[in-house]
Amino acid sequence: MRRFDWYILRKFLGTFTLAISLIVCVAVVFDVSEKIDNFIDKGASVTDIIFKYYLNFIPNFANLFCPLFVFISVIFFTSKMASKSEFVAVFASGVSKIRLLYPYFIGCVIITAFSFILGNFVIPDCNKEKLAFEERYVSKGGLRMSSFNFHRQLEPGVYFYVESFNREHGVGLRLSLEKFDGVNLKSKLTADMMQWNAKNQTWKVKDYCIRTFDNGVENIEVGPEKDTAIRITPDDFFKKLTTVEALNMKELRAYIAEQKLSGTSAVISSEIELYGRMATPFSTFVLTLIGFALSVRKRRGGMGVNIGIGMLLSFSYILFERFSTTFALGGLLSPVLAVWVPNIIFAIIAIGVFLITAKR
Repeated sequence: MRRFDWYILRKFLGTFTLAISLIVCVAVVFDVSEKIDNFIDKGASVTDIIFKYYLNFIPNFANLFCPLFVFISVIFFTSKMASKSEFVAVFASGVSKIRLLYPYFIGCVIITAFSFILGNFVIPDCNKEKLAFEERYVSKGGLRMSSFNFHRQLEPGVYFYVESFNREHGVGLRLSLEKFDGVNLKSKLTADMMQWNAKNQTWKVKDYCIRTFDNGVENIEVGPEKDTAIRITPDDFFKKLTTVEALNMKELRAYIAEQKLSGTSAVISSEIELYGRMATPFSTFVLTLIGFALSVRKRRGGMGVNIGIGMLLSFSYILFERFSTTFALGGLLSPVLAVWVPNIIFAIIAIGVFLITAKR
């Protein structure tokens, strides 16, 4: 690293830190103005608002806009340096544009590593506390009841169904539990009602019928009530909104495996979240290369033209990302492809723009 490399790196990280700090301050002001009535009405203390909500809100918001503000920062300070002819002496000394990218990519590595650690290990814990605060002081509750026609595969070959479930009383009506050995039905439990025993963490089924099949012989057991262990709890009938936001990488992978086993529709959105946490930090390199290529040469119109073109490209990237995510949720695109396709396409655009400007 030469002295000029350190000079560019300081400008890069300094401009980015200033830009992201300003947008976070603006976001906090708007969020306070929106939620202040809820805080007052529900008696949230100033200490809880600051330390349990906003200190957990800031990392998530900053990481969300990290690639965009890396892009804006690169265009801003590079255009400013170009307008002052600071690159003229560099190019005159024989330094190529590829070599000049060195401090930019060092800055990208630092920001990407920071964003990856935040997104996968820090922010999930912040979200746990933030969501708990919102559930108590802001929203009416983050739980949605899945109380009708509940289907789930509890483990390979074991399928559970209940027609309705009342969370307040821990009671389910008209259930069935089927166990298969491959394609062969081994047993089936049906009951009119199931009651949760919180003390023993078991279920009591009432007016039940158990049919078992062994070498073509059917055995039937009926009775008024019976204690049974079913791998499900009352909380499983309720879906926590934005659950994946509060899961670190290891927890998210385990959650996806559980959802695949259960056959729920949350698998795709969870996989998009998982792959997005890896793909989004990488976009920092793509957007930095585009920003550098657009701004390294002085142009007519000055910095405003560079920022205008840059904003157009950045919003095109975000729009394309949303489209690919929508296609994935609709089953038209795999989740891993949906989150990486925008990076691949814009990486090609970035290389093309860089090669064009490198010839000038």
